[in-house]
Amino acid sequence: MMDSLGLDGLSVVLNPLLPAALLAALAVLFAALFLLALWRRARGKTLRLLAAAAILAALLDPSIVEERRDYQRDVAVVVLDRSPSQAIGARAADTAAARALLQDELGSLADLEIKVIDGGAGPDTAERGTELFDALRRGLADLPLARIAGVVLVSDGQIHDVPESTAALGFDAPIHLLLSDDPAKGDRRIELVEAPSFGLVGKSVDVRLRVDDLGQNAGAATSIRIRRDGIDLPPVPIVTGREVTLPLGLEHGGHTVFEIEVEDGPQELTRANNRAVLSVNGVRDRLRVLLISGEPYPGERTWRNLLKSDPSVDLIHFTILRPPNKQDATPINELALIAFPIDELFDIKLREFDLIIFDRFQHLGILPDEYFQHIVSYVNDGGAVLESAGPSSGSQFSLYRTPLAAIFAAMPTGEIVRQGYRPSITELGKRHPVTADLLADPEATPTWGRWFRQMAATTSRGDVLMNGVGNLPLLVLERVGEGRVAQVFSDHLWLWSKGYEGGGPQAELIRRTAHWLMQEPDLEEEDLRATAIDGRLEIERRSLDGRDPPVTVTRPDGSTETLTLADAGRGRASGSLPATEQGLYRVSDGIRDAFAALGEINSREFEDPRASAAPTQQLRSASGGGMAVFPGRGIPDLRRVSKEDDRAGSGWFGFLRNEDFVVTGIDQVPLLPPWAALLLATGFLLAAWRREGK
Repeated sequence: MMDSLGLDGLSVVLNPLLPAALLAALAVLFAALFLLALWRRARGKTLRLLAAAAILAALLDPSIVEERRDYQRDVAVVVLDRSPSQAIGARAADTAAARALLQDELGSLADLEIKVIDGGAGPDTAERGTELFDALRRGLADLPLARIAGVVLVSDGQIHDVPESTAALGFDAPIHLLLSDDPAKGDRRIELVEAPSFGLVGKSVDVRLRVDDLGQNAGAATSIRIRRDGIDLPPVPIVTGREVTLPLGLEHGGHTVFEIEVEDGPQELTRANNRAVLSVNGVRDRLRVLLISGEPYPGERTWRNLLKSDPSVDLIHFTILRPPNKQDATPINELALIAFPIDELFDIKLREFDLIIFDRFQHLGILPDEYFQHIVSYVNDGGAVLESAGPSSGSQFSLYRTPLAAIFAAMPTGEIVRQGYRPSITELGKRHPVTADLLADPEATPTWGRWFRQMAATTSRGDVLMNGVGNLPLLVLERVGEGRVAQVFSDHLWLWSKGYEGGGPQAELIRRTAHWLMQEPDLEEEDLRATAIDGRLEIERRSLDGRDPPVTVTRPDGSTETLTLADAGRGRASGSLPATEQGLYRVSDGIRDAFAALGEINSREFEDPRASAAPTQQLRSASGGGMAVFPGRGIPDLRRVSKEDDRAGSGWFGFLRNEDFVVTGIDQVPLLPPWAALLLATGFLLAAWRREGK
């Protein structure tokens, strides 16, 4: 057992020769004998007490121990803010200059090391803001915290992970702030208060925003400019400091990118927060489809079931059971109670439908040519028609003998081919998004079930995606004006739905064809797309011609870069580039443009780009740190202070003398050698015996 008591490297250490219990018993015995002698008023009792003390001291074996100490140099930590807001104006250059001066001045102080830590940069900076203290914790992971003399933050002061108390730091040292810009400067910013991410195609979404002049009084008149997918919309006048609501219209499905930009303010630190980029995904509410079946047959229910299985489709279905020219003895009360609403469907409400399907429809005088002409105008203005041909398609009752012939790319010859065949995908169909993914391997021969009837047709234009018997066109797509038309030259699709010979991808084929007709963005055959995700700009182009010209990428700062896309098969070509700058990226192949927005709607990093000491005020006060503005006055005076002194003052920063050390050795000298203790005890006993003999 060893006990010690000491100060400043010197201590007294006890090395007992007997167990503590036995030593305590001896001490009690000696004390009892002394009390007895004291009660009896015996002579020499004090000398006997001193002899007993000498014996106990010898048994405790006290020693003087001196530590050999190696005092460690203290560490001054300099944390440099490398966040995007530090690129404003001359902040980056001033930060570099401040670093050089700090290293020179700190290097001249005795027993002080310097550690420089970079922080605040990263892919999540826009969302999370500047996190300097996280960088500080990581940078000090390999240092004893007892050696920290002080920390200097070289920053604009807008730090978003400031600890609530000094206890969270794990060390007791002053936190100083050296501002990299003048806090008196102001800035104008735009903030999206409420911005939806989804909206209905053909309608508007409401975006709430406000413009503030930081450091200035509100109420200034200004205006904002809006671009939708790169196209300018009319400017909107607003007043700073007030919320406004903007209705932004969605014209197509998929992502629509809006750029909202405000004019420069009376003071501008940066224009990075003068612009907000918003991506809104346009979705259709309910796709209204009109299905008209010319007569009952096994495939009629197949069309109905396929369309009804899509929850986004609102289907209206009519079957012509008894044309007007049919005269028979059927009682009136057994006929349909609701007449075919020709006027309402093909005149009044025609343009409310997204798609009209004619399934084996025969022109038997039900629709006058005037209504067919309405349908032609409907398609030219953006509507869609799908015609599923039947045996009568090449007869005198064919739709191709009506004004609709003007919108059809293929015309039936009147021949009906009756033999088994498997529908195949053409070379063009292997690149078209409607049919490219119907086969797992586009080069493999289809193994799906056969069909047994096809209406022969010839094509003058359009895209033939599927063939049938003898390479006759089976599925033909065509763009007409602003609208689209599809033709299917067989009525045996229902065989796939019944699973004949294993069936086929009838559901996927009809779904893709219908959605292409209704101009869904995902099925555009000529398309260019860009997506910013995980620090990269992903680019994909769809094309039927197989050419892959390079694309030009325009970054948010206006710089451009050319990228050659790699063929990915099935009509796709793709490529990617690093994308770290927040804002809008524009991609162009010379014909089409695509836009991608990177970053948060409201960047936390540029929420308030002004230099400010307020975020760190509480922590600096608790740690005893100071604050100074670098560009105007240079760095403050740097000095060493003790833990009891002030740690900062007007024009100076203090760094603690911690006097931390490592013990490298121990020197031990006995305080009372046994022979000396024996001589003392013997001398005290002889003196006591002589005192008692008088």
